[in-house]
Amino acid sequence: MKALSQIKVLACAVALSSVFSLPAFSQGIVKQMPATFDVERTGIKHGKIDSVSWNSTTVGTVRKATVYTPPGYTASKKYPVLYLLHGIGGDEKEWLNDGGHPQIIMDNLYADGKAEPMIIVMPNGRASKDDTRANSMSGPKVQGFATFEKDLLVDLIPYIESKYSVLTDREHRAVAGLSMGGGQSLNFGLGNLDKFAWVGGFSSAPNTKPAEQLFPDPEAAKKQLKLLWISCGTEDGLITYSKRTHEYAASKGVPHIYYTEPGKHDFKVWKNGLYMFSQLIFKPVDVSSFPKYVYSE
Repeated sequence: MKALSQIKVLACAVALSSVFSLPAFSQGIVKQMPATFDVERTGIKHGKIDSVSWNSTTVGTVRKATVYTPPGYTASKKYPVLYLLHGIGGDEKEWLNDGGHPQIIMDNLYADGKAEPMIIVMPNGRASKDDTRANSMSGPKVQGFATFEKDLLVDLIPYIESKYSVLTDREHRAVAGLSMGGGQSLNFGLGNLDKFAWVGGFSSAPNTKPAEQLFPDPEAAKKQLKLLWISCGTEDGLITYSKRTHEYAASKGVPHIYYTEPGKHDFKVWKNGLYMFSQLIFKPVDVSSFPKYVYSE
């Protein structure tokens, strides 16, 4: 009887261990961002915003980025990194100053225990010697958005890895962005799967490459991508670019989340993209949950 009792105790302990070691995806589907979630809370810990500059050998000048470090950031720990890109009219301050509130969203997520601590790098994605917001539609400045791929890989990532305590493998590096930055993220992320395992495009702009170019080897994408996130507002005139990427990926069997919600080409949609995407990255992924990502209030 004593032996039987010990077996029952052991079985119970194993069962409890299984419950408490369930992967992150057991917590359920990430829902739409609640109203006022981008409003600063009192009584919680806050991350820090830094302005940094790196020497771009690609452009031949010093360039700027804004960096968010999570609450309690310490050099004794290694962190994953999200490179978060702006739109055609923005710069390294657009997410902060134009209505994105990424630092507030992330602080609130951490307070609720919903996101993995990460460093967020918001660079000026216009890789040209004149990278100001003025005359953003000019030829050299538009070309700068494509040139930023080399600047990011060759100059910025090594700089961040030298300045901050970060993990340097692809599984701990993500890229996402809004509009022009969404197109960049899809182009650069899917084009460099040896560098990025997590890729997100929020309302991606016409700079997004044709889907056949984004997925030259769908089988490789299936194996290497941890998460491909594609989202857009249903009233956005640019939704066709997100839709074609989604439809091609689906036709090739590349797992991804395609999330559409009521909205236009604005920060309401982009904030929610960041809110949802940031909760999924750098965690175990349940691919079977991807089709369940359907808008609901």
